[in-house]
Amino acid sequence: MKKNSLGKTGIKVSELCFGALPLGPLQANIALEEGAKLVRTALERGINFIDTAETYKTYPYIKKALEGYNNKKEVIIATKSNAQTYLEMEKSIKEALQALDRDYLDIFHLHAARVTSSVFEEREGAWQGLKDYRAKGLIRAIGISTHVVEVVRRAAEIKDIDIVFPLINKLGMGIVGGTVEDMVKAITEAAKAGKGLYAMKALAGGHLIDQLKESLNFVRNIAGINSVAVGMVKPEELALNLKIFNNEEIPPELSTKKIKSSKRLVILSFCKGCGTCVKTCPNQALSLEKGKAVVDQKLCLRCGYCNPVCPEFAIRLV
Repeated sequence: MKKNSLGKTGIKVSELCFGALPLGPLQANIALEEGAKLVRTALERGINFIDTAETYKTYPYIKKALEGYNNKKEVIIATKSNAQTYLEMEKSIKEALQALDRDYLDIFHLHAARVTSSVFEEREGAWQGLKDYRAKGLIRAIGISTHVVEVVRRAAEIKDIDIVFPLINKLGMGIVGGTVEDMVKAITEAAKAGKGLYAMKALAGGHLIDQLKESLNFVRNIAGINSVAVGMVKPEELALNLKIFNNEEIPPELSTKKIKSSKRLVILSFCKGCGTCVKTCPNQALSLEKGKAVVDQKLCLRCGYCNPVCPEFAIRLV
């Protein structure tokens, strides 16, 4: 597996990053042993980079996968927090260290999908916490995960930012404040400023699964992208993605038709229409109609972020 350096951090990561989000309760919610085995197989096949987040609740899968693994120190883990204040971020950092059984964290982001470029001022305490813990040596690199073009541009100008994790796909689905071309330009500018970049949502939340190779290669070929995070929950998905990123011929038995996801977001009848999910949705796929939440499947990224905020537990990804 090809490895690239993330900007000026000195951190080298595999071009394919294991996206841990789908393993946990926001999406597939697969058994711990099964998920850990898949992560471990990925590591043994040359992937050394895992992306997760506090809200994904997938730390246990990663910790289990690393038990007894000989090259544990070579595994790069990126995580994120929605923390707003210094104390909240400090708590998130300490919990991640403990839950992942690590002496330090490789990459820690402000988790900020749909925010304005003033996020660093609005969450100044949390951002200061990341800087302080990097200075203490408990975090190697800090950055921001975002869907917003202007935030990527702003990140390129901020000296303290090491890494940017932007959303990009050939459809432009989920990009906020600009087009595909605008995001590509912002990514290139950030790379020229010395930032490390890896990409999310290359498959637009599954909407591009029928154009898997083409879609992944589109993102791989963007100047400045060092790695692409891809969610995986099946051995067949892992095997297929490894073939693509290793530039190997894809055998018929790994056809995307056999692994195509049919998951859809469903709003159950007892929804009370509070609107909390609408405010949380990173792609404006949710709205309120006649006092109930409704989902536009064409816009839904199937990220599952709306699920845990619903006070009635009326949202399912099935």
